[in-house]
Amino acid sequence: MLKKITIPFIIIISILFISVFYFKNEVKEQKINTIMDQLSSTLDSQLHLHQMDDLKMALSLANNEGLVNALENDDEDLGYKILSEITKTIQTNTNIDIRAQIITNEYNIFARSWDDIYAGMPIGDYRTDLEYFKTHTAPRTSLEIGRRLGIKATVPIYKDGIFLGFVEVISFFKSITNFFSSLGVDLYVLLDVDHADTAILMMENLTIDDYIVSNRNYNYNHIQTLNAIDFKNLQKSQVLHVDGKYIFYKGMYNGTLKLIGAFVLVLPQRYLEYFQNPEDDISFLVNITRSTLYDIVKEEHYSKSVYSEYGAESIIYLQDVIKKEDKSIYFDEAYNKLDTYTKDELIQMLLDKKIVKKIEGKIK
Repeated sequence: MLKKITIPFIIIISILFISVFYFKNEVKEQKINTIMDQLSSTLDSQLHLHQMDDLKMALSLANNEGLVNALENDDEDLGYKILSEITKTIQTNTNIDIRAQIITNEYNIFARSWDDIYAGMPIGDYRTDLEYFKTHTAPRTSLEIGRRLGIKATVPIYKDGIFLGFVEVISFFKSITNFFSSLGVDLYVLLDVDHADTAILMMENLTIDDYIVSNRNYNYNHIQTLNAIDFKNLQKSQVLHVDGKYIFYKGMYNGTLKLIGAFVLVLPQRYLEYFQNPEDDISFLVNITRSTLYDIVKEEHYSKSVYSEYGAESIIYLQDVIKKEDKSIYFDEAYNKLDTYTKDELIQMLLDKKIVKKIEGKIK
């Protein structure tokens, strides 16, 4: 009699355990999918926000009468003066660093807000995205590859129906990376290594699998994990659970919808409680609000760099001795200094050759 009761009881208990285990896994999988959707939507929102901010600034500059007249009259000195004064005023009053440049209708640099030494330098060979404006007149903002991967808002400049050139506002991924970091999520902006010859300023960047890490201030703590995963599997499944971390994949596309890389987001499992179901987003919104204050405080704290005293030729030799926790600040300073050099000069520098500055352009 006891045996007859025991066997069905064991079967019932086993079914209950299996059902509970299955239900927990289903709930967990559903939660992970919800988090993946939240992160994807938030990333899209952040990219769109930065694109619109850059586009608004580019539209404003394209309608600046002084800049338009300087471009029309081919007055590069005046163009640089006006452009740099505008961006410096914005930086002084808002602590927002704007990088803007004007390009002629022949695809030559007319003026850049951050230097005045490359006026006349042709850029058409590596800015194939500008071909878009041969058949379109509307402004465009997108992820594009230049000497670095970045967000570019490009506005064509016309006067009396005559096409004069472009104004561009360029931004990178520092603030977006900081935004996700404040949510407990680490962002890695990965450019396909096939584009390394174009993105000359990223030649020395860290590589993971077949990608170049494009954002400067990424978290080093997950690099070992990312180096160990199969990216083809990640791209196919969209999410992996490795080393107590959830790794999410989102494809990166340029303005012509060509796949050029990936956004990879890493969420440690211990932070899962911050992310709720779509009908209860209060903790997620609290974190987003907190991130705004975080960005402001961090920008103020790192406004000055200990590497600012080093020249471009000296700073590249420091990269092997910089502590991991200091590399974000180091790369900020290094990129700013190296960005004033041409592709040929950078190659010479990396080959440890003496640099002879060469500016290709007309002499006034």
